[in-house]
Amino acid sequence: MPVAPRNAARAVVTGASSGIGMALARELARRGHSLILVARRGEILDELATELRSRFDVDAEVRAVDLSDLDAIGVLCDELRGRDISVLCNNAGIATFGPVADSDFEYERAQVRLNANAVHDLTLAVLPQMVARGSGGILMVGSAAGNMAIPNNATYAATKAFVNTFSESLRGELKDTGVHVTLLAPGPVRTAAPAPEDQSIVDKMVPDFLWHSSEKVAQMSLNALRRNKMRVVPGTLSKAMSVAGGYSPRAAVAPIVGRFYSKLGEGD
Repeated sequence: MPVAPRNAARAVVTGASSGIGMALARELARRGHSLILVARRGEILDELATELRSRFDVDAEVRAVDLSDLDAIGVLCDELRGRDISVLCNNAGIATFGPVADSDFEYERAQVRLNANAVHDLTLAVLPQMVARGSGGILMVGSAAGNMAIPNNATYAATKAFVNTFSESLRGELKDTGVHVTLLAPGPVRTAAPAPEDQSIVDKMVPDFLWHSSEKVAQMSLNALRRNKMRVVPGTLSKAMSVAGGYSPRAAVAPIVGRFYSKLGEGD
């Protein structure tokens, strides 16, 4: 299998300190992959690395890197070019809610660097070795939000549109190379339902039955990557958003979706 573990190789997971990223790291380790764990919160990555070594007898390296920092990601990319990378999970990302005009300028720019530029840079860092070797896998965590115009979530939707299109365009270039590319377009995902007093505005507005577990999403995503499936869309809400984004008139859908996201901005 093109994304099977190899002794010297490493699977890279960004945003590995929580959510889908942490679940992907555990699932990759369960399947025998040694890892490079990437996120800002090094202390959480250290705990996860210790767990993975103990539970699954794999190697786990930690890189505490802010992927919105251009200098820091440059250093990481330089390292990865010289490593044997079997799988890259481009998972790290952030979102903001509310009007762009009212948003923090620097945070919006950091969101673009993390959600789009980092994905592009990391992919370019590992792709040549995968093509030369004739094997490898890249999992892109996009979003159903990238298929439509979303007022009050504009920067996030735009960056995920980049990830969605970049992923599917790469597939055309990589046909018959042995390198797999799969786009994950998840809806609401969480590890466990929070207690009522700990619920965010998103938890309160999205019904429980629409949430998907991060563990299940990780399993589905890596299974899809192994099969070189173009896109995996877990959950009812994400499927509905994908359909709405692909087939509904944007002029009609955008105001409806925008009102929902404006409520998230008020809660934020």
